[in-house]
Amino acid sequence: MRRAYGRPGAWQEFGDRRHRCHCPALRPAARVLVPDHHGRHRSRRTYGTTASGGRARSKHAMNAERRTPVTVIGLGNMGAALATALLERGHETTVWNRTPAKAAALAARGARVAATPAEAVASSDLVIACVLDHDALHTVVDPVVAALAGRTLVNLTTGSPEQAEEFAAWAASHGVDYLDGAVMTTPPGVGSPEMMFLYSGLRSAFDTHRPALEALGDPLFLGEGAGLASLYDVALLGLMWAAFGGWLHGTALVGADGAKATEFAPLALRWLGGAVNAFITRYAAQVDEGRYPGDDATVDVQIAAIDHLIHAAADRGVDNALPRLLKATMERTHAAGHGGDSFASVIEVLRKP
Repeated sequence: MRRAYGRPGAWQEFGDRRHRCHCPALRPAARVLVPDHHGRHRSRRTYGTTASGGRARSKHAMNAERRTPVTVIGLGNMGAALATALLERGHETTVWNRTPAKAAALAARGARVAATPAEAVASSDLVIACVLDHDALHTVVDPVVAALAGRTLVNLTTGSPEQAEEFAAWAASHGVDYLDGAVMTTPPGVGSPEMMFLYSGLRSAFDTHRPALEALGDPLFLGEGAGLASLYDVALLGLMWAAFGGWLHGTALVGADGAKATEFAPLALRWLGGAVNAFITRYAAQVDEGRYPGDDATVDVQIAAIDHLIHAAADRGVDNALPRLLKATMERTHAAGHGGDSFASVIEVLRKP
């Protein structure tokens, strides 16, 4: 839990919730004698409220003006959320968007609106870009690459690992420090310390600007290969879509017998957070070792079990494309000689389609 002290009525943070604080301010009040661990008494300052009743500026607030200025290029839903989070945490924030009207709300909150990309880049040593695609980003930054030299470009534009590597090479050739990034949340989650932001590229750039990046979410550095953030992004999205698909199929199945999604969801979440969590932890070690002991449930047992799911869904008129795909993958794993191994052995046929 973090609390940021500032001016009276300032927004204070408690986890990912924000509350307006109207509590009295702290001020130096008196010195008192307190014993140390040797029994000697030392003078220590205590704090109280200011005469005006306002909250005194804390070190956190007094240092706000020294926080890294940041430029945000691109003000779609995600770009606007990034700029908002930076403003809320006291960063001097310059914004630019091809359509200037999108900057109006941010300007009202204190953002400086640049008239051109060149002006935007020149305003900050840290430039964060979040635009439609990499082609759109090249259109914006190529003409101002001379101004970018010596600065850090954090690219949060969605793209492939190969595009990230290409952009990193372009940046290096022009003297630009480059970080590729992936935002693992939707715009409403930006600013929450619970939300992951993945980064890869120049480690020194990440270390230098980590305090500013923490304003957006939990910054995780994956390595100096520029494509790593994009690679992990699509891998985690694949996991999310598979989980969504499995949950929705299960919801359709139990819903055919009258259960509500809100009744099924708590059981699904408990299942995922408990047993499935433990399976993934165990299977990860098996995958790394290349050994798949079938001491919990073998692939052959899973094939038999998924038949029950397929039959139950068919009887209730629920689409079976997803479980049939999973069964076909299990049968390929059996044919490859892993019928007596754990489910983790499925990775062998995924690696060699």
